[in-house]
Amino acid sequence: MVVAPPSGAAVNWTVRRAVPADAARIAEINVDGWRAAYRGLIPDSYLDGMRYETLRERWATGLRGHTDAASMFVATGPDGRIEAYAFVRSVRDEADRHPVHATGELCAIYADPRRRGTGAGHAVHQAALGHLAAYGFRHVVLWVLTGNGPARRFYEAHGWSCDEVEKDGGIAGEWTPEIRYSRPIQESKM
Repeated sequence: MVVAPPSGAAVNWTVRRAVPADAARIAEINVDGWRAAYRGLIPDSYLDGMRYETLRERWATGLRGHTDAASMFVATGPDGRIEAYAFVRSVRDEADRHPVHATGELCAIYADPRRRGTGAGHAVHQAALGHLAAYGFRHVVLWVLTGNGPARRFYEAHGWSCDEVEKDGGIAGEWTPEIRYSRPIQESKM
């Protein structure tokens, strides 16, 4: 699927489901994305200690075990290089479940920090929500570090609302407050 960029972006992104062979590039984006987004929000020692190799093995294992509803999507540019990914599944925590609607969760979404603003994140976001909608989910949640202003603005621009529900993410022994966002997905378009 090719996703046109939002206005102002310069790249048409091709989005597809991730496969285990994508794990190395996903790990790079994961580590680089964390280091760019969370510096000052979680301990530097934790960010500096992240290793591509460790995450590559974790992602490869995870990608081999995905079910239909739990899926990861990647956005590739004209050169075929993966520049963003998003992972969705059914909601993990019962407390996050909508009282009426089937609830999914956006568990992760990252773009290579050098590709921010190009529409890569938008492309995988749209594909991931469209995937959940195709599996009958009508409500979706996500958790974001409270202090991550750029991510919160991205979500709000994509129709997410802050629920004002907070929890402690507890990364590297530090208090890392997270806040929940949610939105309906029945009108999501791929």
